[in-house]
Amino acid sequence: MRTSRKGAVEMPAFVRQLVKETEKRVTSFFKGGRGGGGGELAEGEDGAEEEGVIPSPYLDRPVLDKYMEEGCASWGLTYALASMQGWRAHMEDFHNCFPQLGGELSHWGFFAVYDGHAGSTVAQHCSRNLLDHILGTGKIRADEDVEQVNEGIKEGFFLMDKHLHAMACREGWERGGTTVVSTVITPHHIYFVNCGDSRAVLCRGGRVAFSTEDHKPFCPGEKERIENAGGSVTLQRVNGSLAVSRALGDFSYKAAEWRPATEQMVSPEPEICTVERSPADEFVVLACDGVWDTVSNEELCAFVRSRLRVCTDLRDVCSQVIDLCLYKGSLDNISIILVCFPGAPQLSPEALHQEAELEDFLECKVAEIFEELSGRGDEPDLLSVLTVLASTVIPGLPPGGGLQSKRNCIISAYYQQKEARKSRLSQELGSADST
Repeated sequence: MRTSRKGAVEMPAFVRQLVKETEKRVTSFFKGGRGGGGGELAEGEDGAEEEGVIPSPYLDRPVLDKYMEEGCASWGLTYALASMQGWRAHMEDFHNCFPQLGGELSHWGFFAVYDGHAGSTVAQHCSRNLLDHILGTGKIRADEDVEQVNEGIKEGFFLMDKHLHAMACREGWERGGTTVVSTVITPHHIYFVNCGDSRAVLCRGGRVAFSTEDHKPFCPGEKERIENAGGSVTLQRVNGSLAVSRALGDFSYKAAEWRPATEQMVSPEPEICTVERSPADEFVVLACDGVWDTVSNEELCAFVRSRLRVCTDLRDVCSQVIDLCLYKGSLDNISIILVCFPGAPQLSPEALHQEAELEDFLECKVAEIFEELSGRGDEPDLLSVLTVLASTVIPGLPPGGGLQSKRNCIISAYYQQKEARKSRLSQELGSADST
């Protein structure tokens, strides 16, 4: 059984206005600030690749629409998902959210984030088939032999990669792959499964109790395997190109015929860690590197805990995490799954009161700054207000989020002041005309 609500949620208009305010500066960074451009299409082109020109992996402005989903399991688990394309030219993230597996595994859940690269084909295909390959091994059973579960998961990954390779040979492609971070939740254990540089974090008793390790080419064990397979690590990438050392797909890095799959430059072998469940377990976060590039494990854990005390909708919590990462400078696709246990922080009247006080304070400060800057001449732009506010001591900001996490509130307050000023000037002009 799977209980869920889904929806494509459009970003509020005031955030789109922020993009309009900043797009010229950001566009100049992408087109000229990197020393040469050449990756962007000329104005007026229809999007077709010019011969000899590599299209930019980034857009002139981000795609801010979010896909969201939430659901629950009868045995007490709740979850939510949010994902956004962001600044990337294409959306290459996919996901699985199965809070209850069928049959004898009705008290088991499976969640995964697939972060594709060099196209979305592999990530999408894995999101549709990986779980079936794992369950098809026959080693995932309700009596839960931990060693058998680990073997079944690992074997499922190898079968998935073999299936992908056959498909690549049949269809004539070798580029493209995906990282995978997933979790299998049973009545007694949480299995963390990682292949690549997406990441999972467990928050227990108010702190980070476990996190997966990223598989990067410069990690000593990964680098040794890459070099033994005839590759090199240059610019912290496999052969100067691929930024991860484990992935499904990426068959151009798996061509050493004399070596098994686990000893290729890029390995499909997942790292599996088994953690016993505890009543102190609060939540698990699965996210792509578009999240972890901007926040640490501890920051995200603290931020999510604070949001759970003021939000009843887990989708809203995930949405706020995405906004935080975007405002902190993430240029990647951003996807997050939040899985909450019964021990997760609950809505708190005290926290709600503190949140309301904080937003009132921010609205007042924005009004003060707006009026002060307006007194100097022209109407202040949003970035000027944000710059002044950033130098102000503001008590009670969300832990792990800081001022960036309240940027939507600030932007809303700014446009309220802007509209009020426009209305006031219009009235003054009308009074002058009548005299």
